[in-house]
Amino acid sequence: MTIPPQAGPARLADIAQQAGVSEATVSRVLNGKAGVSATTRQTVLAALDVLGYDRPVKLRQRSAGLIGLITPELSNPIFPALAQVIEQVLTRNGYTPLLCTQTPGGSTEDELVDMLVERGVTGIVFVSGLHADTSADHERYARLAGRGVPFVLIDGYSERIDASFVSPDDRAAMWMALRHLVALGHRRIGLAVGPARFVPVARKLEGFHAAARELLGLSEAESGELVQHTLFTVEGGHAAGGSLLDKGCTAIVCGSDLMAFGVIRAARQRGLSVPGDVSVVGFDDSPLIAFADPPLTTIRKPVEAMGAAAVDALLEELNTAQAHRAEFVFQPELVVRGSTGARARD
Repeated sequence: MTIPPQAGPARLADIAQQAGVSEATVSRVLNGKAGVSATTRQTVLAALDVLGYDRPVKLRQRSAGLIGLITPELSNPIFPALAQVIEQVLTRNGYTPLLCTQTPGGSTEDELVDMLVERGVTGIVFVSGLHADTSADHERYARLAGRGVPFVLIDGYSERIDASFVSPDDRAAMWMALRHLVALGHRRIGLAVGPARFVPVARKLEGFHAAARELLGLSEAESGELVQHTLFTVEGGHAAGGSLLDKGCTAIVCGSDLMAFGVIRAARQRGLSVPGDVSVVGFDDSPLIAFADPPLTTIRKPVEAMGAAAVDALLEELNTAQAHRAEFVFQPELVVRGSTGARARD
């Protein structure tokens, strides 16, 4: 236990009485352990000040506390862009961000969480984690809450998890993309997305089917024939693009910008031009996407607003006895560039 030099044997009891908490809680605060709310932690530190004790050095050095940020691999540029926004907002609020990245063959989400809790983080922000996977065990988040660590989840809502969520409106994004392509004369429009078990993918599918029905008169079975599930990578987009081009699609909407690059590669390998023969729409508007060849038409994910909202929701968890937990949904934006154009005449 960390004890200031002038402390006597009755110190824990004195501080606990002054703060109105147990001696065990005082001990956890003095040693920088998790499992204590931000309000209680501040009450204990205030009791230290009132009684004339020095705060332990490591507590003085930690400022407002460490916040863990768990993201997927950083090969998709949208994730470092989002991480940068979150880190900047955390720093402005006096917190120290601790970035943890999941990589294939590396630490799992559960292992990263255990490491962060051992380091005494004040809270955790999850980006596109297991919460977005409908096949995963979501009880892990209830167990985390039971350890006294507040958290916020980005990209992927689950009614089974009692927490705040931050999401883009994936359904609206598909409507934006299809309206744009239909206005350009396209009638056979494909969708290249990731595995269906992920919440953002399921929502994109809902929006795609609804827009295809309303704008093109297609049944869900008919529009379903124009959907390819694959990986959110260039290679995944390449595979999906080839299949959709074989089905006669003149336009393809993608679940990520990286997938869109793969679709463009598949088109060029078939001797097709973009957008002369095939129009391609990405998703995210990652950094440098505007400098692609051709510049990519894409759905811009509101990264700055989502990152700030995630931090605000976490701070509310830390500073409010009864935080307002909800899903905060942000509207994306269609950014039209050079990869979409009028459908070529038959």
